Parts: sequence; structure tokens; C-alpha cells
Amino acid sequence: MIDPARAKRIKLLGLDVDGVLTDNSLFIGVVDGKRVEFKRFDVQDGLGFVLLRGTGLEVCWVSGRVSESTAERARELQVTELVQDKGANKLVPVQEILTGKGLTWDQLAWVGDDIADVPVLRKAGLAIATDNALPEAKALAHHVTAKCGGHGAVREVIVDLLQARGEYDAALRRYLEARGDTPL
Repeated sequence: MIDPARAKRIKLLGLDVDGVLTDNSLFIGVVDGKRVEFKRFDVQDGLGFVLLRGTGLEVCWVSGRVSESTAERARELQVTELVQDKGANKLVPVQEILTGKGLTWDQLAWVGDDIADVPVLRKAGLAIATDNALPEAKALAHHVTAKCGGHGAVREVIVDLLQARGEYDAALRRYLEARGDTPL
């Protein structure tokens, strides 16, 4: 369970990509003489981002790997803050995003799974590790998901965060009403 006091300070949900939004799988091949790469993203995670709309929480993705698959998924989910740094230096771009938005580290929830996430997890106001995270990441986490990255962990984080903030029911209601349905 996410601490409600900590959750209410959050203004930005930051996510690693590989191992958090994906299950760490890469499918690489050659089609018509061109290298192609595919990643597996969880559809339920995607709906979580839809639930965030209207809550005032912003989202950023910072990946240690440059991938058109990641860029395409970010476009599809309307994630406008995407940084792909092949050097896996996440601290600098996250600081730049926070500064650009006038936010502090205490207002950041960061979801990570690997050693490249450790510097950000150390500074985030709400550090979250996925179930498949390495021990170094889990040791720094205020919260560890029950699900693995690429298998609903992000949706779990979004629901848990919104519930801790007391905003989940309103988000669900907005989602259902936008589709002509009534709340549960």
C-alpha cells in the first residue's frame, strides 16, 4: 500500500521503460533488409494512463535505451515527456524535467527495476520498484508492486497511487461516463 501522505505530494509519475512498461523482452530481426525491433507492452498498463487524465498528475518516461517501439507507444498513450538516453543516465534528464515543470524531487514518484534507476529512486519522493526489480532497486523502494514489469505493474502503480490520493473513484467515473456508461 502506498502511503497517502507521500502520494498526495506527487505531481509527476516517472517511469523507466524496459522492465517496467515492458517485460524486458526485445524481439529483433531483419525485414526487407532492415533491422526491426519490437517490445511487448501491457494493454492494461495503457488504460492506466487513460485513468490518469483529468487527475492533474503528469507523466514522463525515461529510458536507458533508444527505441522506436518506445517512442511509438509513448505517442499512442499521449505521453509527451519521453527521454531515451543510450547512456542510461536518468538522473540528469529527470532533474531537467522537474526543473522545467517547477517541481521538486519530493513531488516525483519514480518506478524502476534496475541499477540505472537507483540514482533516481534515491531522490524520488515516492520510490517504487516492480516485483521483477533487482534487489538494489527494491532496497530503495517505498513500495514494491505485486506484479512484474510488462505484466500490469504500471496499472497497479496508477491504481494504488490514485487510491492513496483518494482519486481513484473519480478517475474511474470519468472513464466510464466518457464511454456512456455509469460508474460501478
